Amino acid sequence: MINEPSFLPNQAGWIEVVCGGMFSGKTEELIRRARRAHIAGQRVVIVKPAVDNRYSDTEVVSHDETSLPGITVDTADQIILLTSSAKVVCIDEAQFFDSRLVDVVNTLANDGKRVIIAGLDMDYLGRPFEPMPHLLAIAEYVTKLHAICSESGMMANFSQRVVDNESQVLVGEKDSYEPRARHCFRPPTDKKRGKPILPLTKPVLENENKDQK
Repeated sequence: MINEPSFLPNQAGWIEVVCGGMFSGKTEELIRRARRAHIAGQRVVIVKPAVDNRYSDTEVVSHDETSLPGITVDTADQIILLTSSAKVVCIDEAQFFDSRLVDVVNTLANDGKRVIIAGLDMDYLGRPFEPMPHLLAIAEYVTKLHAICSESGMMANFSQRVVDNESQVLVGEKDSYEPRARHCFRPPTDKKRGKPILPLTKPVLENENKDQK
């Protein structure tokens, strides 16, 4: 369910959190909300942690390569300094920041800004991924997204690591993670079980089959 406020009073601020596992569309949803706010004439600033340079050093990019210009920051405290003129502040990959992010987003919302946060709510062991649990607790609006399990095809809530690495923070893509449903999740690591995703092709209609004959 998409839980998104439809308007922003001039003096009001709040916090929205978009969470879920890998490949669930969190960054894509953050970009969608940022674009809608921009179309509405609101000043939007998007930030991401410097550690996330998978697709671009300067842009915020989703797994399907949807992107918007962004600002890279090393610490959460820099966000306040770089977004003073913004009405809407979007923060991607929030799980890569430390606990200071909680105070930062509270300050932004108390200053009348709409704060949109996207991040993983669980790590590769299936444990709460700080500071996301605290952000979920203080947010006015929470949206939890799901991917499709690579093994069963059911809704996936977990991020299965498929490479040998015990670090909680491992910035990776499809070479490092697969989305998994609960009954397919095997922490800490598992072999890859997903099948290659074939490209979408144009459906052949019945009349076209007759014409070809």
